[in-house]
Amino acid sequence: MFDIQENLKKLPDCPGVYMHKDKLGNIIYVGKAVSLKNRVRQYFQSKKNMPPKVRSMVDNIAEFEYITAGSEMEALILECNLIKKYRPKYNVLLRDDKTYPYIKITNEIYPRIVKTRLVKKDGSKYYGPYSDAGAVNKIVDLLNSSFALKRCSASDFPPDFKPCLNYHINQCRGICSGMVDREEYACAVEGAREFLNGRNKKIISRLEEKMYAASEALDFEEAAVCRDYIEAAKALSATQRVVIQQSKDIDIVIPAKGTDETHMVIFFVREGKLSGRETYEMETMPGSDKSELVSAFINQHYSRLPNFPKEILLTNMPEDKEVLERYLAELAGHNVKLTQPQKGEKKALVDLACRDVVEMVKTIDKRAEAARERRHELGNELFEILKTIGAVSGEYDNREFRVEAYDISNTNGVDTVGAMVVFEGLKADKKSYRKFKVRSVTGQDDYGSMREILSRRFNRVYSGDEGFEVLPDIILMDGGKGHVSTALEVIKASGFDIPVVGMVKDEKHRTRALVFRKNESEDFEEISLQSRSMLFRYIGRVQEEVHRFAIEYHRKVRNKRMAVSVLDDIEGIGPARRKALLEHFRSVDNIRGASIEELEAAPSMNRKASENVWKFFHK
Repeated sequence: MFDIQENLKKLPDCPGVYMHKDKLGNIIYVGKAVSLKNRVRQYFQSKKNMPPKVRSMVDNIAEFEYITAGSEMEALILECNLIKKYRPKYNVLLRDDKTYPYIKITNEIYPRIVKTRLVKKDGSKYYGPYSDAGAVNKIVDLLNSSFALKRCSASDFPPDFKPCLNYHINQCRGICSGMVDREEYACAVEGAREFLNGRNKKIISRLEEKMYAASEALDFEEAAVCRDYIEAAKALSATQRVVIQQSKDIDIVIPAKGTDETHMVIFFVREGKLSGRETYEMETMPGSDKSELVSAFINQHYSRLPNFPKEILLTNMPEDKEVLERYLAELAGHNVKLTQPQKGEKKALVDLACRDVVEMVKTIDKRAEAARERRHELGNELFEILKTIGAVSGEYDNREFRVEAYDISNTNGVDTVGAMVVFEGLKADKKSYRKFKVRSVTGQDDYGSMREILSRRFNRVYSGDEGFEVLPDIILMDGGKGHVSTALEVIKASGFDIPVVGMVKDEKHRTRALVFRKNESEDFEEISLQSRSMLFRYIGRVQEEVHRFAIEYHRKVRNKRMAVSVLDDIEGIGPARRKALLEHFRSVDNIRGASIEELEAAPSMNRKASENVWKFFHK
């Protein structure tokens, strides 16, 4: 069991990001800290003065995890990345999902320097992200002024074009005048690029001289402007090691040896941003070195993934590097490069990850033990459910159960789809998720729709489809007795013996209980979840996940159908009338069955258009 008080003593006194987790291992809060040691401890002191929301969160914390950072700014940006990735329950989430600003040198004949929040693959050079938007504005202004760079976005200038005010006050070279040498301008842009790459001593020295001169001349306003520029330059000179300038997907693989176990730690860089990590236990032979461990891990781990990045950064390069690269390329369908960086931003990222692993090793064994205990507790709970149903007997053997859950989604019987999600123990196995478009059922018929998708799922086993060959230990239905009965009928007809449980909700649409039919009995029984906190959270998570997956697929199908509708073939029915008809009648079937008078009563319709619709369906 994860001992919170014991692990609080081991927290480092350095900047970083911490993640609070509940009993299922779900991240419920992400925060940053100048000192991890001081900040995380505050949550586990007296609750007397805590706001209700914080008190509620603390009551749900079963363990915590942290990632160290080189500075407060690195922690701030990493916190932003992790919140966007995990969307924790107790964090304040920005709905517009704005990002930190970048400084961009445009890919133009005469490049410009601008601030942007949108990174594109357009050949431009991006610097950042930066947490201080005000400093970014000052630096963009400073560079444009210092190097007299082009500020307007215009690219074509007619012969009689008049230069703007910036040209007349010597803030722009006047590209529009046609008198600017391109090589001379490129040298100025290179000077700005050198500054953004961290070589800013010349400009800062020049600004300091200007500031002191203005101060001696009692021009304090000018001195204050120089001072602000200097502060902005220093604020932006900190290297952001949690971000790679190009939008790349990279994995960082680092071996970590704890007291009793050896682990492999993967840090994920997605779209150029460090966005999290995972830890895996390794069974090793005595005398195995780190290069051997890395080779074995890469071979086994990536062979299970449907896709992975084009580059993997390592601290220990395996001897069979070339063989591994060819193997990974064959698996991924694209070249995969194994790299042990020696300098630059990739080396900075690896160094950051290594420092975090050093701290993590101090608690890694206990964290792994806590994860094992959670898996065991859930496995035991599921085993007891299966034992109650009569599907298993004896004692729990510490295995993880494979769970499949199903749900149906439609809009008034239209665009009906089914969804299947899969969980291996606590973790969702997203590569095994499957979607079904219901073909044989018309109208609102959840049982008929469920019968079709389950029949298709099990028929695919007999057809040799590898994507369906692994059978679940238990099936969870998003529904009650009717859904359970339907599933059992299909499973029996298919020749399988798989227990089925229904996930029943209360009047507030929250998971309340599990319903099942014991062995061959026709009578239903219920298992309350109120006293089973671990199982209650798990079932709720599975139910929400299958519901989400089904709704997303339904919306996709519906939107596609709405874009290309049979109504488009009718004379006089354009996009506006098509939308109005579907909103009024809810389905094409209802439109087909409507009279001319009923059609005419719909918004945007007139007699002629209504007759055209009626004739189209009754010709």
